[in-house]
Amino acid sequence: MEDSSKKIIFSTILGSWIAGLLGDRSFRDPVPGAPGVEHLNEPLVDATIRVYSTITSQLLPTPAKSHYTFNLRDLSKVFQGMLMAEACKIEDKLHLLRLWYHESCRVFRDRLVNDEDRNWFDDLMKSMMAEWDTTFEEVIPFQPILFGDFMMPGADVKIYELIDDQEKLMRVIEEYMEEYNQINTTKMKLVLFMDAMQHICRISRILRQALGNALLLGVGGSGRESLTRLASHMADYECFQIELSKNYGMTEWREDVKKIMLKAGLQRLPITFLFTDSQIKSESFLEDINNVLNSGDIPNLYAPDEQDQIMTTMKPIVQDLGQQPTKANLMAAYTGLVRSNIHMVLCMSPIGEVFRARLRQFPSLVNCCTIDWFNEWPAEALQCVASSFLQEIPDLEATSEVIDGMIQMCVEIHQSVAVKCKVYLAELARHNYVTPKSYLELLGIFTALIGKKKQELNTAKKRMKSGLDKLLRTAEDVAKMQEELESARPLLAEAAKDTLATMEQIKVDTAVAEETRKAVQAEEMKAKVKAQTAQAIADDAQKDLAEALPALDAALASLRNLNKNDVTEVRAMQRPPLGVKMVIEAVCIMKGIKPKKVPGDKPGSKVDDYWEPGKGLLQDPGKFLESLFKFDKDNIADTVIKFIQPYIDNEEFQPAAIAKVSKACTSICQWVRAMHKYHFVAKGVEPKRQALREAEEDLQVTQKILDEAKESLREVEDGIATLQAKYRSCIAKKEELEMKCELCEQRLGRADKLINGLADEKVRWQDTVQNLDYMINNIAGDVLIAAGFVAYLGPFTGQYRIALCEDWLRKLEEHDVPHTREPSLISTLGDPVKIRSWQIAGLPNDTLSVENGVITQFSQRWTHFIDPQGQANKWIKNLEKENGLEVAKLSDRDFLRSLENSIRFGKPFLLENVGEELDPALEPVLLKQIYKQQGSTVLKLGDTVIPYHEDFKMYITTNLPNPHYTPEISTKLTLINFTLSPSGLEDQLLGQVVAEERPDLEEAKNQLIISNAKMRQELKEIEDQILYRLSSSEGNPVDDLELIKVLEASKLKAGEIQAKVKIAEQTEKDIDITRLEYVPVAVRTQILYFCVSDLSNVDPMYQYSLEWFLNIFLSGISNSERADTLKKRIVNINNYLTFSLYCNVCRSLFEKHKLMFGFLLCVRIMMNEGKINMDEWRYLLSGGAVKMMRENPAPEWLYERAWGDILALTNLKNFSSFVDDFVDNIREFRAIFDSAEPHREPLPGKWDSELDSFQKLLPLRCLRGDKVTNAMQDFVAMNLEQRFIEPQTSDLTAVFKESTSTTPLIFVLSPGTDPAADLYKFAEEMKFSKKLAAISLGQGQGPRAEAMMRSAMERGKWVFFQNCHLAPSWMPSLERLIESINPDKVHRDFRLWLTSLPSNQFPVSILQNGSKMTIEPPRGVKANLLKSYISLSDDFLNSCSKMSEFKALLLSLCLFHGNALERRKFGPLGFNIPYEFTDGDLRICISQLKMFLDEYADVPYKVLKYTAGEINYGGRVTDDWDRRCIMNIIEDFYKSEVLTEDFAYSESGIYRQISTTYDLNGYIQYIKSLPLNDIPEIFGLHDNANITFAQNETFALLGAIIQLQPKTSTSGGRGREELVEEMSKDILKKVPDPINLQEVMLKYPVLYEESMNTVLVQEVIRYNRLLEVIALTLQDLLKALKGLVVMSSQLELMANSLFNNIVPELWNAKAYPSLKPLASWVNDLLQRIDFLQRWITKGIPPVFWISGFFFPQAFLTGTLQNFARKSVVSIDTIAFDFQVMRESVSELAQRPAEGCYIHGLFLEGARWDPLSFQVAESRPKELYTEMAVIWLVPIPNRKPPTTGFYLCPIYKTLTRAGTLSTTGHSTNYVIAVEIPSSKPQRHWIKRGVALICALDF
Repeated sequence: MEDSSKKIIFSTILGSWIAGLLGDRSFRDPVPGAPGVEHLNEPLVDATIRVYSTITSQLLPTPAKSHYTFNLRDLSKVFQGMLMAEACKIEDKLHLLRLWYHESCRVFRDRLVNDEDRNWFDDLMKSMMAEWDTTFEEVIPFQPILFGDFMMPGADVKIYELIDDQEKLMRVIEEYMEEYNQINTTKMKLVLFMDAMQHICRISRILRQALGNALLLGVGGSGRESLTRLASHMADYECFQIELSKNYGMTEWREDVKKIMLKAGLQRLPITFLFTDSQIKSESFLEDINNVLNSGDIPNLYAPDEQDQIMTTMKPIVQDLGQQPTKANLMAAYTGLVRSNIHMVLCMSPIGEVFRARLRQFPSLVNCCTIDWFNEWPAEALQCVASSFLQEIPDLEATSEVIDGMIQMCVEIHQSVAVKCKVYLAELARHNYVTPKSYLELLGIFTALIGKKKQELNTAKKRMKSGLDKLLRTAEDVAKMQEELESARPLLAEAAKDTLATMEQIKVDTAVAEETRKAVQAEEMKAKVKAQTAQAIADDAQKDLAEALPALDAALASLRNLNKNDVTEVRAMQRPPLGVKMVIEAVCIMKGIKPKKVPGDKPGSKVDDYWEPGKGLLQDPGKFLESLFKFDKDNIADTVIKFIQPYIDNEEFQPAAIAKVSKACTSICQWVRAMHKYHFVAKGVEPKRQALREAEEDLQVTQKILDEAKESLREVEDGIATLQAKYRSCIAKKEELEMKCELCEQRLGRADKLINGLADEKVRWQDTVQNLDYMINNIAGDVLIAAGFVAYLGPFTGQYRIALCEDWLRKLEEHDVPHTREPSLISTLGDPVKIRSWQIAGLPNDTLSVENGVITQFSQRWTHFIDPQGQANKWIKNLEKENGLEVAKLSDRDFLRSLENSIRFGKPFLLENVGEELDPALEPVLLKQIYKQQGSTVLKLGDTVIPYHEDFKMYITTNLPNPHYTPEISTKLTLINFTLSPSGLEDQLLGQVVAEERPDLEEAKNQLIISNAKMRQELKEIEDQILYRLSSSEGNPVDDLELIKVLEASKLKAGEIQAKVKIAEQTEKDIDITRLEYVPVAVRTQILYFCVSDLSNVDPMYQYSLEWFLNIFLSGISNSERADTLKKRIVNINNYLTFSLYCNVCRSLFEKHKLMFGFLLCVRIMMNEGKINMDEWRYLLSGGAVKMMRENPAPEWLYERAWGDILALTNLKNFSSFVDDFVDNIREFRAIFDSAEPHREPLPGKWDSELDSFQKLLPLRCLRGDKVTNAMQDFVAMNLEQRFIEPQTSDLTAVFKESTSTTPLIFVLSPGTDPAADLYKFAEEMKFSKKLAAISLGQGQGPRAEAMMRSAMERGKWVFFQNCHLAPSWMPSLERLIESINPDKVHRDFRLWLTSLPSNQFPVSILQNGSKMTIEPPRGVKANLLKSYISLSDDFLNSCSKMSEFKALLLSLCLFHGNALERRKFGPLGFNIPYEFTDGDLRICISQLKMFLDEYADVPYKVLKYTAGEINYGGRVTDDWDRRCIMNIIEDFYKSEVLTEDFAYSESGIYRQISTTYDLNGYIQYIKSLPLNDIPEIFGLHDNANITFAQNETFALLGAIIQLQPKTSTSGGRGREELVEEMSKDILKKVPDPINLQEVMLKYPVLYEESMNTVLVQEVIRYNRLLEVIALTLQDLLKALKGLVVMSSQLELMANSLFNNIVPELWNAKAYPSLKPLASWVNDLLQRIDFLQRWITKGIPPVFWISGFFFPQAFLTGTLQNFARKSVVSIDTIAFDFQVMRESVSELAQRPAEGCYIHGLFLEGARWDPLSFQVAESRPKELYTEMAVIWLVPIPNRKPPTTGFYLCPIYKTLTRAGTLSTTGHSTNYVIAVEIPSSKPQRHWIKRGVALICALDF
């Protein structure tokens, strides 16, 4: 929009406001305007537009200020803000400008991030005001200028006006805050310093505007949310915030948002929607917010019924406005209401890439919001807060000067830590943030501790003081006692006489009583005997009854089970079955019921029938059953028994038989039988009962006599008792008198003891009281430092803590804050006994860990341990075990449930292995958002309110070594860095080695700690007792016997203890001396540990836990050789440990890292001994920079690269004269350079004797980098031992032995390997092949694997999970499964085997605790042969019909396999593409070999070669030149000559055929005799091939070691952005403008006879495209660095590439293939452009630089086309003939008649010999040579020659391999050229000879 249009719009609006036309007419009519300032309307609008333009052009977004994007909305916001004020209140120019300045500040200035930008803005405003002839000072008499509408709480019309009274402002806001706290559960306690009040005003202003949304930027804890809540309350808005729970997702979010929008739109309630970036669970939340900000609507949010509701509610509103109620109009009205009532307040942290990305993706966050930037709290704010806290501490009792000092101190602590954080990041790359929250924590802890400490000290002082006072009083009391003693003596004698008389009388009476007692005893005996007799008879009778009773009970029981119906049923039977009848008969007989006579079967005879009478019995079933129960079973008549007998004997009369017919009868039958049985028993028992009756009568008589005797005894005894009582009272009287005298004497004695005994104490107590006074007065400083330590220093490592504490101590001095001499955290807050108990629970014993323990104890926030070694985790688990610790992980499904239980029941809760993000649902717990509800403390977790138990504790641990937590997390938790430090580990190890070696000492030391603590405790208790007794004894202390006892005991005890303490001190000294002797072991082990733990930087799979390491350490101590002297023993332990660790670690390292590890161990050990200079070490790893260039003394053999390295070497102190000596001894150095073993050649001159073995590596690195690895081997062998460089084989048995059912076994794979076969074989050996279940992980296999693992754990099987790297998403579940294996429940045979390629997704904890083995193909032909042969057997060797041919060809084939595999290591010289040939390829070839030999009469070489070369191996080969190579190689191995013994496979004859009479063992012996390192000749390669390979290996190895180096901050280095900027400018300067295409096309038009014109034009187009991209991206990058454009992710990547000297991907995509580093690449590009420019200006060149073409194939086609058109021949029939020219480029001034000359090629793998004019062997160490000019001659129907040449491919770059591009051409291969050669082609093919267009340097 043009400025003029803006001006018209805004001056109209502003003019109407000034004129008073914008008032609400209906409300008050008309509105007074501001006529006094009408003339300023246009100038003001003008000025605002100018300000806006200046800001948009000058304040630009940079990565650090990505929110500096302004648009027209910002301009209109200034005017919108002004319109909020009442025009009539604006009286003059100053008022108007003040308002204008305020609004401009709110819109523009509030978002500025630093003072520099703010001052720039103020200067801009000053310059504007100068135009109106006013000064800035007049307009703005005081800062800050604030406007607000809340100064009159409760007013009907809120007027937006200037706030000029800051005191009042503070009071008003405080009132609002109190009101807020009365309404809300969570209380707000804010200290209102100016900064905070400003923010409140800003937020209030935004909230009162329609469409007012705010984006508050600042780190967590800076008060963004609290101030928003307060401002919303002041505006009477509802403040809404979402509540996250574990499964809060999109649906819940949408529901929440919808609820708020409906509230705002339908109920028209103003709402503040407060949203912070910690609540962004998914980025789509922001998308919705973006929509709400932008349009007030979210697509597809409302359900149909909700839409109807909206339409209905909106209809009247739309009609009032006079619009049609169409759907569109209704929705528009609704969204309008939503937008004006919802006020979004977004709180975001501006730190990091995420924030920038979010602003990029969601522009409305900036466009539709007013931004307010929260700075770090200014010092003024810090002071305010501190003073408000310190003033409130009642126990501080300090003068105002001291309090001021302390306030300053608090500020200093806060600011010093903030500064240190930056250093920490720069030096250790560790992030740590300091936020206002940490500051509040500091003050909170101080407040809590100072009171507690003072109270402790005061109590102690009071205790002592009262004791002292009592002592002084005692002396006075002694005199009084003396008198009392004298008066008591005469009374004593009289009492003695009385006593004697009574005594005599008692003697007489006692004798009488004795007699009576004897008589009674005799009677008692008689009675006893009779009673026993009676009992015996009773028992006998009972025994007999016992037989019959069970049957009776059973019968009665079964009767009880009957109910009346059962009985009625029997009665109802018309024709009862036999059984029923029998039963009824029996019952009638038993009950003596007469039968009825009825006619029988025979006529005239009568039979007894019991049925009728029986039925009568059953008339009343209840009564009937009752009669059975009460049946008189003891008196059954004999006749009844006689009648019943036949029934009893009857078979049918059995309960079982009867049961078939009737239930009731069965029970009755049982009853009858029981009665019968009982009768017989009762009959036998009767006589015995008779006897019993008689015996009992006799007993009663005897008992009566006994009672009478007892009575007479009682009377006698009563008489004696009366006498005794009299006697006792006499005695008492006498004793009382004796007591009194005694007591007096004792008291005197005691008083003496007391006064003398406490003489020492008196002195000591007086001292202590003084001491305590000193402490009370000086404790403040100590506690302040301790509080600072707890609040801030947790995340830092040891040396940073020390540095900060020293800094604080100095500050204490400066500010005169009282403190003791050397306060430290542990001395101030630590309690030795508690610390000891922590250490028993597993807290390491170094200072850092103890400090961590104290921080944990005193921190007010929950603690979060950074704990990569798991020490804190272990400690917490042991420490809290008794308290019912709950342990969970964020990944557990129900972790929130267990957390909830812990909170309810007050248990400790440990959340372990968290990452860098915490679950948002934890928020309320982390912030301890507890409040009171109906008197109990509660906490809202997720959607539920749960009771909060006071004892709940929460701990969090992470095992990430260097996590980067956001400031938000840092504010909620106290981060504690538990990372192991070398000194800490040394302490721990020392303790362990001494404990293992001298358990007696360690035991003694522990005893000492315990007994010292105990003795101190006892002394303290004794003193406590004395003091307590003294102070609490009522009256006289002399009477306190306990006190005197205690005194005596304490004297003794104190003596004992003092003696013991002396002994203890001595013992401690002895122990420490002995411990120190073991320090070398601890130091060595600590070095080893850090070597091992650093390995994870090299490969993510190299993870080792501290526990694993300690196990090796302990077993090393116990297994190493004993010795007579301690020195020797220590050497033994160190040697054993170092090697044992080396073996254990090597098993899990790839081959390429084993030497590195050995070398690293060796170097670190030597560094510790001070044998290695750090500068020299850095030089070895990464070379150095040349300070002074000099001329290369021998350019013919010494590369420039090497010469540069030698010059850089002279920067080192020990090598300062090396260059001069080098030039002087150039011949000797040449000899080293040319030697086959340069690393073993002596250095010339003084250097051989002056340099140590390490320093000799440096010259070697310069001259022969390829031999550095060999030199390293020698170095390790010399300084450690030979065995540290020998290959360590790992067999499964050894690894298996060390494993348990809870430790997984992990195969770390390298491509092309598969341990499955080995594992199956091993399982067979272990008899586990049936119990091994395997699964290959991948999509959806997780649940199956889990089920498999669970069943295997129960049954003791093995499970084998392959390819874990393919299931990264399932890895956390696997980790959880493994961690949850319970060692007590799992079957002990269970094993878990895993395989995985190296992957950083693989869980670290599994790696740390598992046994790892690397599986990789053997390195070297020898190892390959060995592997192939070990898997064969003699039977197999002899199984072929042509045995000797089979053996010979088998050796050949295995050699070929080794050859094909090992060629890969030579890179493109071996094969263009590194193929993954596998053992499977070899296996199938072997079986085919045997099959073909068995089937054919002669050996079918052709078939063998074809199947192996073209199919089995060739099947993998995708590159034609590689296929040519492999077919040529197989020719050497499958030919008839190999059948002859001693046939040599290579020139030297080392690899040869052996006699086929050998058995397998013979072959293996022969293989073992081969050299360890392959000789290139076996591959047909030149020796130089090894150089390339070895150089790469060396630099890879040094590169790996570099990754292990600790990062340090670049000293005096420039910032990264500066370097990138400088490079960008530099390249931009060099790169030319694109070539003018129009000119080129005019000068070289498309011609039929000259195709080169087209080639040129196409090349120009291609290069222009590249040049444009380079220029454009560099300009963009420079702009982005300055902030003129947004730094996109692509530009960021580009900056990284430039910084690392790599060609950026953006350019590569548009460029030709090239491997050069950036600097050379740019120079190369310039040369290419130059080649084109010369062509354009001078015409078509005579010789073409083929390397300069973007697309050389087009140029070749153009050459053929020219010929075809000239000769009128079809182009398809033409081919090139090749002639190498003798002339050089400069001699060829003319283009040839046909074809073209090309130059610029390099030969790799051979050289061109201009003398013999053919390809020749390379010279040693010459890797690439220039090729002569080649003439390409087009010839129709050409027949290629058959011999005398080598067909040599041309490639663009050294990688050779390319891909097919869309044109059908390879991206790398150009054409093949025939080069003259006297040797056969095969020789050069195996050499890998090729022509290359461009090298890589």
